[in-house]
Amino acid sequence: MIYYEDLPLAPDILKALSELQINYVFQPIFFPDGKTIYAHEALMRPLGSTVTELIEEYTEKGQLHILEVATFWGATQAYFLRGYKEKLSVNSFPCECFSESEAKAYIDYFGNEKSILMIEMLEYPVFSLDKSIRKKEVAEVGNSILALDDFGVGFNDMNKVKLLDPHVVKLDRSLLSGIDQNDDKKKNCKEMIDAMHDMGKLVVAEGVETKEEFDYLVSIGADLFQGYYLARPA
Repeated sequence: MIYYEDLPLAPDILKALSELQINYVFQPIFFPDGKTIYAHEALMRPLGSTVTELIEEYTEKGQLHILEVATFWGATQAYFLRGYKEKLSVNSFPCECFSESEAKAYIDYFGNEKSILMIEMLEYPVFSLDKSIRKKEVAEVGNSILALDDFGVGFNDMNKVKLLDPHVVKLDRSLLSGIDQNDDKKKNCKEMIDAMHDMGKLVVAEGVETKEEFDYLVSIGADLFQGYYLARPA
C-alpha cells in the first residue's frame, strides 16, 4: 500500500493518492543462469478492481498522471520494504512523466538509491513524443536506465527503439511463445536479438513459460529472462 502522508508532493497529488488502494507484487528478471536476479519488476495490484479497469477509469477521468506518480512512489516504497538489492523495474505510461518538481522530489527522497531504477516504457494507452522524450531526460538525470516494454506490440517497434534509444528492450511474449517449435519465430527472434545487440541494447525475453523456450532463447543470445517458468509474481 502507498504510504503517502510524508511524501514531498503537491497537496492535490497527495489527496488523489490517498484515495487509491494499491498493493505491489514483484516478478524477477533473471540472467541466463536462471538463478541470478538482474531486477525485480513491480506489478500493480489495486484493491477492488483489475489493473486494466483502474487504468481505464483514470484515463477517462483525465487523471492518468496520478497513477504514474502512484506507481513510482508506491513501487519504490514496496521495493525497499522488501529489502531488495537488485534493480527495480517500474512500468511507465508513454503519455505521462513527472513534472520537474516531482522528479526532483523523487530523487531527493530516495537519495543515492536512485540509480537502481529501470523505467519500463509501456506500449499503451497513448504515445506522447514530448512526454516520452522528457521521461528519457529525467531518467538520465536520475542515473536510471530506460527500457522499452512489449517490443513488437502496438507502438513499441523498431522506430521507437531508434527514437528513444533505450538501454533495454523487452521482447513481447507473443514473439517467443512456442519458439522452440516454430521456425519463423526462431528466425525472427534471432534477427531481433542480433539487431538489438548491434545497437548496444540488452534484450529481455519476457513471458518465458517453458524450459524449451528458455533453453532456446539462451542459445540465441537473449541477455535476460522473465516468466512463469522461472518465477511467478509474488
